[in-house]
Amino acid sequence: MICTKTMAFQSLMRASSLFFLLLILLMLPLSPNVASDSTEEAQALLKWKASLHNQTQPLLHSWSILNPGNATNTSSPCTWFGISCNHAGSVTGINVAGSGLNGTLENFLFLSFPSLAYLNLSMNALYGSIPSELRNLSRLIHLDLSTNLFSGKIPQTIGLLSNLEVLHLQLNQLNGSIPQEIGQLKSLKDIDLSSNHLDGSIPASLGNLSKLNLLYLYNNSLSGSIPFEIGHIKSLTQLCFEMNNLSGPIPASLGGLLNLTDIFLWGNQLSGSIPEEIGNLKSLVNLELGINQLNGSLPNSLANLTNLKYMFLRDNQFSGSIPQEIGNFMKLIELQLDTNQFTGYLPRTICRGGLLEKFNIYDNHFQGQIPGDLRNCTSLLRIRVQGNQLVGNVSEDFGVYPELKFVDISHNNFYGEISPKWSKCPQLATLWIAGNNITGRIPPEIGSSTQFQDLDFSSNHIVGEIPSELGKLTNLLKLRLNRNNLYGAIPLEFGSLTNLQLLDLSGNGLSSIPYDISALSSLHSLNLSWNKFSQGIPIQISELVHLSELDLSHNSFTGEIPAEFSKLQDLVTLNFSYNNLWGPIPNNKAFRIAPFEAFQGNNGLCGNADGLRSCESEPKKRKHGLPKGHRIVLIIVLPLLAALSLSILLTCIFLSINRKKEDSKSNNQSLLLSTFDGSVKYEDILQATNNFDVQYCIGKGGHGSVYKADLPSGVTVAVKKFHSLQDGNDVDDRKEFLNEVRALVEIRHRNIVKLHGFCSHSTETFLVYEFLQKGNLATILSDDEEAKELDWCKRMNVIKGVSHALSYMHHDCSTPIVHRDISSKNVLLDLEYEAHVSDFGVAKLLKLDSSNWSKLAGTHGYLAPELAYTMKVTEKCDVFSFGVLALEVIKGRHPGDIVLNAVSLPPILLEELDSFLDRRLPFPSNAVMDKLIFILKVAISCVDINPQCRPTMQLVSQLLSNELSSLA
Repeated sequence: MICTKTMAFQSLMRASSLFFLLLILLMLPLSPNVASDSTEEAQALLKWKASLHNQTQPLLHSWSILNPGNATNTSSPCTWFGISCNHAGSVTGINVAGSGLNGTLENFLFLSFPSLAYLNLSMNALYGSIPSELRNLSRLIHLDLSTNLFSGKIPQTIGLLSNLEVLHLQLNQLNGSIPQEIGQLKSLKDIDLSSNHLDGSIPASLGNLSKLNLLYLYNNSLSGSIPFEIGHIKSLTQLCFEMNNLSGPIPASLGGLLNLTDIFLWGNQLSGSIPEEIGNLKSLVNLELGINQLNGSLPNSLANLTNLKYMFLRDNQFSGSIPQEIGNFMKLIELQLDTNQFTGYLPRTICRGGLLEKFNIYDNHFQGQIPGDLRNCTSLLRIRVQGNQLVGNVSEDFGVYPELKFVDISHNNFYGEISPKWSKCPQLATLWIAGNNITGRIPPEIGSSTQFQDLDFSSNHIVGEIPSELGKLTNLLKLRLNRNNLYGAIPLEFGSLTNLQLLDLSGNGLSSIPYDISALSSLHSLNLSWNKFSQGIPIQISELVHLSELDLSHNSFTGEIPAEFSKLQDLVTLNFSYNNLWGPIPNNKAFRIAPFEAFQGNNGLCGNADGLRSCESEPKKRKHGLPKGHRIVLIIVLPLLAALSLSILLTCIFLSINRKKEDSKSNNQSLLLSTFDGSVKYEDILQATNNFDVQYCIGKGGHGSVYKADLPSGVTVAVKKFHSLQDGNDVDDRKEFLNEVRALVEIRHRNIVKLHGFCSHSTETFLVYEFLQKGNLATILSDDEEAKELDWCKRMNVIKGVSHALSYMHHDCSTPIVHRDISSKNVLLDLEYEAHVSDFGVAKLLKLDSSNWSKLAGTHGYLAPELAYTMKVTEKCDVFSFGVLALEVIKGRHPGDIVLNAVSLPPILLEELDSFLDRRLPFPSNAVMDKLIFILKVAISCVDINPQCRPTMQLVSQLLSNELSSLA
């Protein structure tokens, strides 16, 4: 919903303006006051270049003198990179956008460029203030200093640039108020001051800019009301003031801007009602007033806005009914009226033009049926109507939608049965129909839609058994069938749902749990309460080691809680109440700190927890005795176990003898490098991991596994053990090992994982890293509870840390290093949630005298698009991956379509802002939102389809460092 939704049009317009500007410059008559000798201008450019910190920047190599012994003997600047001249040889244009320049404008001699009409220094790392001497560029038409690090105030002298038509200062660190003097620039057509720290009120003098087309002031800290005088700018087409602190009413004078196509005022504190005069804006395409404090009913004049494509009024206090004429809009693409107090009925038609993609009216008081034409609206991407009082037959009111991805019709009064037609929507990933009056059975056809990720059929009147076909939904992450009338067994086929993270079957009549429930290895939350389960609690649940929530209450489970449940180290909340359980509770922190309510209603649980008696007071027969059947089993099993143990013992002795022989031959191949105090032996690693036993394994990859090792010195390390590298049989694995050593042996950076040592032993080859307690970022983001701990400030700090690491690798190493596999699984976090880039197995050292071609490497979903048609490795590959990662950290999951459609990002930004945010976290404050929007814009620039248009990681690092400097 940011103003960049119209940037595609804006970029086209700017390109056209630039084309005509160059034509004008070529046709300008030669002024007798302009000297044909350009020596002074060349010297001025060289002086400025000399003041920059990165003078070796290759793009400025052409900026040089012909004879080093004669400072006055210069080449003509007209042949230099980024410089254009008129027929007299005087500089008329300077365009060094995106050239990686680092420095200030203090040594830029503005007086030396009397003919300069075009100045573009955008997308660099220039800092300091904007000099007041800018006023000397009296012929300047186009000024672009955007996407830099400029700070301080906008100089008042800018008002003297009487020929200026374009003023772009966005994405800097400018502060203070907007100078009134800008109102003197009568030729201005385009102003963009967005994404700075500007405050104060919007100057009324802007109303003098009668030629202005675009006015972008969004994402600042501007306050006060919108000046009435803005309504005098009759040529205005785009007005973007969102994400400020503006208050007061929307001025009725805006209704006089008959050329206006876009109004973006969302994310402020505007109050009052929408003025009736808005209905005069018949050219309006975007009306975005959401996230304010607007109230009252919508004016009937909105019916006049027949060109409207995007209507964004969400998160206000609007009431009353909406004009039925909205149903006549033929061009409508998005209608977002959610989170208000609207009442009454919806228009009978809403998809009349066949273009509607998003229909969001949730959390209101609408009643009656949904629009009839929604059934055949094949353009739909999202339907969100939850939290109203809508009625209708759920099996008849919705159709088959080829593009639909998200449906939430929960908490209404829909009735009927779940339609098998939902399975025919090939893109549908989320289907929520909870809290209605749905009856009948779950159609088995749902199981054919393998793209489903989240199903919520809870709190209805669904009957019958759970269809085994649901076991085919192997991409399913969340399944809620609770509070229905289901019975029978949990299907055995559920063992295929290895990606499932949440399973809620509570409040039914289920009676049997499959033996292979342990196959649900990704499960974080399991709720089987209020069913009819009996017999013992399945010991297989103890294999679900990622469980953080477990509820087995209000059943008829008998016997003891399996002691193996002590392995559930991630468990946070649990409930075993109201069963027939007895005996000691497992020795696990979650059990010890659980409230008494989690165990009440059982026959004889004991243990070290509130409200439970000590197990020492239990009857002896329960403590020591075994039922007869158990004794018979032990009589049979114990001899077999003894024989098996003896066999294992003899095998271990044999292997130990062979290993000692082998080790005696290779005792000089122990740890080759160590940064520990003292020394670490090869045998220490083997002992600490029990010869790389699987119980110490904390991660696996294509080339090896990672183990946790507690060394005798008390230091804990991570050991990355590669697959067998002996005899050179696996060339790829050996190359990965050597790559990782070569890349990390000299690197020392706080945001790059530290390499303690490496070993090339005859039987094992491994790397020894520092151990980072929180594990990898991908795992944290996939866990709801862990993700909530990773709050907005921590997430922004993670993004900043990764940018610092990549900037160091690309720009501060003697030979630049490209990681080539930046992804959330390769970012590790310590206890303070500080980011550390890891896994340099496919890293490449860039050779300046080489083409740097390589075979494809990296993680799908993070790879730069140019790698599809060229295998040339550049730093911009990492920049793209970083952009994907930054979006993922803010969104809470991989951004998917945003990256896949990077070529058309401006239209994608039409989505509501919260579609970019992780909804598991509280909605951010205005101050935090400012920073998040800044990061989003930087990230989006990083995933540009054209590698040359992506910023360098050095620039990204500097931008983020400045923007996020105030993070706690």
